[in-house]
Amino acid sequence: MHSWNTNFESKPLKVLISKVAAAMVLTVFQLSPAHAQAGADCVSGGSQTQTNACAIKDFQQADTDSQILYGDVMRSLSAHERPALRKEQSEWSRQRITQCKQSTKAFEAQADWPSRYHGCLVQEIKARDAALKRWLHLGPPD
Repeated sequence: MHSWNTNFESKPLKVLISKVAAAMVLTVFQLSPAHAQAGADCVSGGSQTQTNACAIKDFQQADTDSQILYGDVMRSLSAHERPALRKEQSEWSRQRITQCKQSTKAFEAQADWPSRYHGCLVQEIKARDAALKRWLHLGPPD
């Protein structure tokens, strides 16, 4: 009688699941009207509307990539380590919005506000990605 390997925690399977999940997220994301609009209107160095569309598109890509990284880190942690990262991620998510709204508040009435706001969000995401990579390579902070 054949014995099937039921170890779903194997590294190759985790990588495959991660890639399939990423492809699904990107497919759904690319079908959303906001993404299609931002991508279609984006012209680097174009009009302010086109530049704003590029900033939104850059934010969407950075956010999607960061969500995938977060999922990879969560899967790499033990069950007792995950709640700490989940809490930290949730706090960071709220903080980034507050931080960027505050830092761009003076520009809200200006045509370039979307570029400024989404650029701020991209900077926050890049900083968070560095923290997530520390979790991935070094484990939870002490």
